[in-house]
Amino acid sequence: MVANALLAGIKLTAGLLGHSQALVADAIESMADVLSSLVVWRGLVVAAEPEDEDHPYGHGKAEPIAAAGVATMLLVAATWIVTTAFREVREPHQPIAPFTLIVLGAVIAVKETLFRFVLRESDSVDSPAVRADAWHHRSDAITSLSAAVGITISLVGGRGYESADNFAAMAAAIVIAANGWRMLRPALSELMDRSPGGEMLERIRAIAEAAPGVDRVEKCVARKMGYFYYVDMHIEVDPQMTVQRSHDIAHGVKDKIRSQIPRVRDVLVHVEPAVKRVRRD
Repeated sequence: MVANALLAGIKLTAGLLGHSQALVADAIESMADVLSSLVVWRGLVVAAEPEDEDHPYGHGKAEPIAAAGVATMLLVAATWIVTTAFREVREPHQPIAPFTLIVLGAVIAVKETLFRFVLRESDSVDSPAVRADAWHHRSDAITSLSAAVGITISLVGGRGYESADNFAAMAAAIVIAANGWRMLRPALSELMDRSPGGEMLERIRAIAEAAPGVDRVEKCVARKMGYFYYVDMHIEVDPQMTVQRSHDIAHGVKDKIRSQIPRVRDVLVHVEPAVKRVRRD
């Protein structure tokens, strides 16, 4: 957040002094980065809070909500940049100062470094909110690169090419909007309790079916809540066993899954009588 705030101030100052509308738009996008980082931070803090009486499943949904908020900011920023650049294309332009390219070069290096750092952290904790914030850094780097291309064209082309940085800002806005949509979709999927990949479900099934006393897993579903997963499954057991024995088997299944897959927070096991199946030769 400190880096984004400093970069926003530098870009805004350079854009105003250097007469670059693309650089001013880039500064506004960096200011949105600061706000998005605040949203992600608060979302992660809330998601880490333990269960309580009002939220028996925890507060993990705060994380995808934060991710959706960041993605929405990207879409809003893209819309603002396109609208502003399109309006200013038709207005008279002052010559753009060459020093703005030096500023943009430094900004691109810093933002790409931040992108790689934050993306690595998001992969380590599998956080859509942090991942969205990482791509916000990459979007900012792309915006700066696009502004640099536009300024270069205007400087090389001379008089009559001053509006090149406005067209560059429009092109960058399209990339920003695409990144925003790419981040919004998985966040919405998690809010809608989309099932995780088949590989995880198959692993959970295999662990359960290997547990003593389990005939087979009849049903297995899971949903993501923040960093953790919650699993619901139906297992079939010998219909002649006691309730106590089936209860012990269900607990054994739950304990084995949680111990082998630490990210599974809880497993709800429903016990059903095994049905004899007739083999067909």
